[in-house]
Amino acid sequence: MPWSGSLARMPVPQLASVDGSISSTAEARIPVADDGLLRGDGVFEMVRLYGGRPFTLRDHLDRLERSASAIELPLDRAVIEREIAALLAELGDADGALRIVLTRGGRRLLLTEPLPAHPEAIRVATVTYAPNVILTGVKSISYAANMEATRLAQARGADEAILVRPDGTVLEAPTSAVFWASPDGGLRTPALDTGILDSITRAQIVSELHVDEGAWSVEDLRGATEAFLASTTREVQPISAIDGRELPGAPAPQAAREASEAFKRVVERELS
Repeated sequence: MPWSGSLARMPVPQLASVDGSISSTAEARIPVADDGLLRGDGVFEMVRLYGGRPFTLRDHLDRLERSASAIELPLDRAVIEREIAALLAELGDADGALRIVLTRGGRRLLLTEPLPAHPEAIRVATVTYAPNVILTGVKSISYAANMEATRLAQARGADEAILVRPDGTVLEAPTSAVFWASPDGGLRTPALDTGILDSITRAQIVSELHVDEGAWSVEDLRGATEAFLASTTREVQPISAIDGRELPGAPAPQAAREASEAFKRVVERELS
């Protein structure tokens, strides 16, 4: 059945698969000496579930393989695919998210999760951030710096951070890609070679709309007429203010509407 795009949400059973053994998330256990816990040494993916069906699962598993290879972490994709199928069969047709985690201790963790609540629009603040070159492009579970950036932005009255390199080049939000309508015209987003993650939601939007990718200065972002974040759980979320400046297009910018409509088309094609 084609995806309907309904906003109705069924409660999501919180299930966990640990090395293929399925239980409730609350009952799942891993050894405390796992370096995934002690050192944040591992990789992960978040996959959107529409009616229990994973969106762009192949792309997520491809990126999981690239991330694991970059930190020399063994991965057996066929085993992971079988365990995902078993967990989703147990889950049923709920909307939610699937978290995939591989740890240095050799654990394979799959978690079904409810979607986090996101406001209609979000206020952001820029935070200086120096990417770790070794982990560029790796979706590592070492997310402490990203979470601290969010807290720094919140201390300034914003909801989320936009990471900016010390040289003033815009990167991304801690868990999202960022797009904006430049004062010079056109929709922009940072290029992958600036040091950002190869976001799958970002890639879908770029494939559907005309988007200029490049190394853009923070002043260009601050002068934006409208902007939005894009991620697996947010899909497309408008930005209402940047560094305290209200955007002219808020709270319902045209670019965000067009991106949201384009993304829905991609979901419909994928799940139909």
